[in-house]
Amino acid sequence: MSDNPALDSLKQALCEAIQDEYKACATYRLIIQKFGPIRPFVNIIEAEKRHIQALIPLFIRYNIPIPEDDWETRIIPPNSVQEACEQGVKAEIENGEMYQRLLKATSNYWDVQNVFLNLQRASQENHLPAFKRCVTRRTQTIAISNQNNCYGGHRHQRRRGCQFS
Repeated sequence: MSDNPALDSLKQALCEAIQDEYKACATYRLIIQKFGPIRPFVNIIEAEKRHIQALIPLFIRYNIPIPEDDWETRIIPPNSVQEACEQGVKAEIENGEMYQRLLKATSNYWDVQNVFLNLQRASQENHLPAFKRCVTRRTQTIAISNQNNCYGGHRHQRRRGCQFS
């Protein structure tokens, strides 16, 4: 730690922000490797890379070492696309909350505030709705698939073991 508490707070905030972006990028990369180039992951991973690139100049400006990205070795991909989408919703909600907290911790740095606000806005206005749509789309697809499996292709031929409420 330095003799400047504001600078210490800035370093901690920038490190937390870039680590969160690294984690998201690694998670989405592993999901794509496991399930293929599915939406919204293929779009959002590119946005996460841009988020990292937006943070790096702040590290350079304030002479703060850029942390290493080792997240790919620390992530276990979800078991299904549905689970991946649900985790995406949770992660984006937490991301918005993190940036809200980090904005308070960096109030002395207008340039950092601008970047954090832009990243928070992208998360809440673009990524979160995309993951929510993914959850809805997958839930509807599963329901339709289950309904078709229970009818064996014909509405009047209900298969054993299928229950409807």
